[in-house]
Amino acid sequence: MALEVTQFLLNAQSIDAATRNHAEESLKQIQEQNLPAFLLSLSAELANNSKPIESRKLAGLILKNALDAKELHRKNDLAQRWLSLDLATKTQIKTSLLQTFSSPVSDARSTASQVIAKVAGIELPHKQWPELIGSLLSNIHQVETHVKQATLETLGYVCEEVDPQVVDQDQVNRILTAVVQGMNATETSSDVRLAATRALYNALGFAQANFTNDMERDYIMRVVCEATQSSDVKIRQAAFECLVAISSTYYEKLAPYMQDIFNITSKAVREDEEPVALQAIEFWSSICDEEIDILDDYRSEYTGDSDVPCFYFIKQALPALVPMLLETLLKQEEDQDQDEGAWNIAMAGGTCLGLVARTVGDEIVPLVMPFIEENISKPDWRRREAATYAFGSILDGPSPGKLAPIVNVALNFMLAALSRDPNNHVKDTTAWTLGRIFEFLHGAAVETSVITQENCQQILTVLLQSMKDVPNVAEKACGALYFLAQGYEDEGSVSPLTPFFQDIFQMLLFVTHRVDATESNLRTSAYEALNEVVRCSNDETAPIVMQLIPVIMLELHQTVEAQKLTSDEREKQNDLQGLLCGCLQVIIQKMGSIEGSKYAFMQYADQIMDLLLKVFASRNATVHEEAMLAIGALAYTAGPNFAKYMPQFYQYLEMGLQNFEEYQICAITVGVVGDLCRALEDKILPYCDGIMTQLLKNLSSNQLHRSVKPPIFSCFGDIALAIGENFEKYLVYAMPMLQSAAELSAHAVSQDDEMLEYTNQLRNGILEAYSGILQGFKSSPKTQALVPYAAHVLQFIDTMYGGREMDDAVMKSALGVLGDLADTLGSHVGPLISQSSSSKDLIEECMVYDDPLIRESAEWAKLAINRAVSG
Repeated sequence: MALEVTQFLLNAQSIDAATRNHAEESLKQIQEQNLPAFLLSLSAELANNSKPIESRKLAGLILKNALDAKELHRKNDLAQRWLSLDLATKTQIKTSLLQTFSSPVSDARSTASQVIAKVAGIELPHKQWPELIGSLLSNIHQVETHVKQATLETLGYVCEEVDPQVVDQDQVNRILTAVVQGMNATETSSDVRLAATRALYNALGFAQANFTNDMERDYIMRVVCEATQSSDVKIRQAAFECLVAISSTYYEKLAPYMQDIFNITSKAVREDEEPVALQAIEFWSSICDEEIDILDDYRSEYTGDSDVPCFYFIKQALPALVPMLLETLLKQEEDQDQDEGAWNIAMAGGTCLGLVARTVGDEIVPLVMPFIEENISKPDWRRREAATYAFGSILDGPSPGKLAPIVNVALNFMLAALSRDPNNHVKDTTAWTLGRIFEFLHGAAVETSVITQENCQQILTVLLQSMKDVPNVAEKACGALYFLAQGYEDEGSVSPLTPFFQDIFQMLLFVTHRVDATESNLRTSAYEALNEVVRCSNDETAPIVMQLIPVIMLELHQTVEAQKLTSDEREKQNDLQGLLCGCLQVIIQKMGSIEGSKYAFMQYADQIMDLLLKVFASRNATVHEEAMLAIGALAYTAGPNFAKYMPQFYQYLEMGLQNFEEYQICAITVGVVGDLCRALEDKILPYCDGIMTQLLKNLSSNQLHRSVKPPIFSCFGDIALAIGENFEKYLVYAMPMLQSAAELSAHAVSQDDEMLEYTNQLRNGILEAYSGILQGFKSSPKTQALVPYAAHVLQFIDTMYGGREMDDAVMKSALGVLGDLADTLGSHVGPLISQSSSSKDLIEECMVYDDPLIRESAEWAKLAINRAVSG
């Protein structure tokens, strides 16, 4: 049944486009016409040692892609397709894959390992291929090293693909035994030892029971620690990766090993090669993450009844850990600022130091200050940069009270360094550190800001001057200005930035036009700073912001009109368009919210709308998001006057709602429908049939990303509020959708935090829909149409309350719906609500809640229910 596909596979990698396209087309045809034969041929190609390695590798890759995909719906479709193949074909394919282990070609073996894991991921949950793990484990005793290596690699991939619940404990024990034995120092082949160490990394999630057994845990930890001392750098790196994974998976089991781990990590950080040293630092960053999470959960000192205790490993290690991390800061690379993806020991050490500061707070300051004071003025640039980086790293964590006196002294020094230091690294890090000072020690939340009327002018002078510096320094200066402005966002009319608005805008616009603006993310940072300065404008500065509008519009117009661009130029132009639309959005929001400038701003509305429609016509995804958000802001500002733009805009609104592929655009468009409903109210009625049809279609689709569904339900509420009783004709479609989603979400079991968060978003969306529909029908003669649904709404709230997994937002929305039910349907639902014990309990509980908004909602709901019951 297998077909001859070698030549097609080789041609599909040809440098000649015509040959390549023809081969790809032929392979696609074979796949569509006879899938079983196609998959068989690929597995036979991969297993055949006489075939060229290029065709074998591609055969394996196509086979893997025929079993798995990133998108969940496609992944499920491919799994179903595999399961429906006949048993003989599947058995033959699996036999070929296992045979590939004996191939002398490592690429072929590795590809086969990955494909086997994909098949296991599909079959094991369905109780198929039960003999797989047994047959893999029997390979471990093979004499041939490469079979052993491929088998361990496969076991690792299988553990990565399969849920631990699918494999019984006896098999888990045997897998772990095989893996840990393969890691042992007695194993002579470094390939086998490396494969085993990487396999353990993937298998750690399976080892819950083994880590609760002291002897087994001790053995695993000993073998991992020994592997960190291997003579092979890749094995050492993989072993430290295991330690990092253990630190987050089994934090509470680490206490007996911490002294040994400190010794081996500090030796690696100081003496080993960079890939190993980076993982050794990562271990301590991971411990910080765990302790930050634990302490955040308790918001205070650890108490005895908490789930996971905090062992304060970082606090205990501080006196030795901080000096080790400070040493790493002196290992900078000459060109690290220019390389966007750069990551080295100095950067990792600074990041870890920042996490340590967040973990222990004030205690880090006295340990770091001597290093800063000793090095900040040294002639060697490395020492000045390291001292500055250390200072910037510890600003998030310690209390403002502890840091403010030090920062007040350091500020002038930093400004002088940014202006005059001869080294770009030092200037880059100084500008970053100033940004951190403004982010954490300035703004409404900080009692005494380090920025005063007096020093603000000096700060601005230095930052604006630095925007003419090399791109990486200028970019950090823009970032510092962003945080400086952000601190004044809530200040209203007293911002000390006010006198400098004109200068700030001129400099930021100058930066966006620099010929090197695309380097170091400079242009994006300049626009982000510009937007933040606009956000903190007030009545006094509104006329200056108004002068920006024609400037930004002209630039956007030029990008829309540009013709005949290379693909590289087009990409840059799309980025610029997105930034300009984002800037317009912020200006529209700000000018619309300042009463004195709203009328003057609306003179530009027609031109802005015209431009944004032209942007939509260009059909670029990233730009669409920004343009859609700008239109939402314009609708909110224009109110009912936005109706005149709807005939032209509606086609793009519909396109956005249909965009399943770029689901973020779909979600943003759903949000804009909400903005339009609030702006247009019943003037949106002519478009509601089309919008509702599309939203219902989206909810029925299993191809749309799940994150878009909660906002769609909220959107039902927005539409009902806008069109009132006219929503009646949609009830028969919308209410069953809401009911089935409510039932699913009320009974959802949340396996993890992410799922719990999504379930609560879904519940909140459903409750917002009910609330909007109930409020929309209030005082209408058609309220009777809602009575049949009341019992289900109450049952939804009962079930959620019984499940006890509601977050504050859901609780507040649930109270709102109870009040709206009583308020809109009155005596029709009074008896029903009286019978719902959990409604009463929920309200009583929320009357004494900490959050004043929840208490207020509970009081209102109680009043409305009392009226309904007595009515």
